[in-house]
Amino acid sequence: MSLGKSFNQWKNAREHKHLEKMKRSNRCPECYGQGFLLYPSLMYSLHSDTLFCPGCEGSGRFNDWERIQEKEKRSENHKSNKQTSSQEPSEY
Repeated sequence: MSLGKSFNQWKNAREHKHLEKMKRSNRCPECYGQGFLLYPSLMYSLHSDTLFCPGCEGSGRFNDWERIQEKEKRSENHKSNKQTSSQEPSEY
């Protein structure tokens, strides 16, 4: 088994374990249930909406994070279906 495959398997297993842990405790996996993200450049800009976690929209709950992820997947699928249907073969 190659090093790249081993690394990808380890990374996927780690991510799956993290998601299961967050699901059990009903906490957002991106902000660990805090509802906000603090980046060093944003720490002094407290008047910004960018502090809210984009994954859960600031709620800190896994249920909201999961709902938003599903919503994004549906919109991406809708966009890709729209693009493939608009690319009909042209006649020469």
